[in-house]
Amino acid sequence: METLLTGQVAVVTGASSGLGRAVAKVFAKQGAKLVLTARREERLLELHEELTQLGAEVIPIAGDGAREATAHAVVQSAFDVFGSIDILINNAGAGFYKSFLETSAEEFDDLVNSNLRSSFVFSRHVLPLMVKQGSGVVLFVSSVAGLAGPAEEAVYAATKFAQTGLAQSLDAEFRDRGIKVGVIHPGGMKTEFAVGHGREAASVANSNMMEPEEVADLIAFTCALPRNIRIPQMTVRHMG
Repeated sequence: METLLTGQVAVVTGASSGLGRAVAKVFAKQGAKLVLTARREERLLELHEELTQLGAEVIPIAGDGAREATAHAVVQSAFDVFGSIDILINNAGAGFYKSFLETSAEEFDDLVNSNLRSSFVFSRHVLPLMVKQGSGVVLFVSSVAGLAGPAEEAVYAATKFAQTGLAQSLDAEFRDRGIKVGVIHPGGMKTEFAVGHGREAASVANSNMMEPEEVADLIAFTCALPRNIRIPQMTVRHMG
């Protein structure tokens, strides 16, 4: 029986935990062929084993998403094994909540690399393939902090605003080539994101934040829309 993403080849960055892991699982259940990347190789291989047992076709590639070598290896593997890339989920990133006056230039650079450079690098390497195909979906995972900058999240918000701007410009540049580019702005989710960098595990667990699987279902739905329908930007938040 066909599912939402049957036969689609999807690249998911930051796939070893949180929303990226949830997206990989949902995509696998929906019939996608997956190329997954993240820095934590052990976790990535655990996910690969889990999805393979479910019958999914999965290529795991460990590496730093901000490095072009990682993007090149992912794109080359996807093309060599599957022959195309239909979906790119720019999910890799880090959370960082800290007073602006206590934030160092080094911490700024690290967060820009994690959140923005990785999105640029993967988009830069995947889009040429999509242009040749005349189709594709590129979805950036930004944040509600990419719509309104909160206190003590200045650098994090700056990177998320930048992702939003990048997605909007790419949408304008590639829409007439059959490529959908969108950005999703999730609110808080029950993941380890930013735990130890402004969040505490207990407060996250006891919150009414969204489950990552709930947001992953929305991402799968968005990527499976008919060819003539696109969602350039969406915000999703929990009720409370």
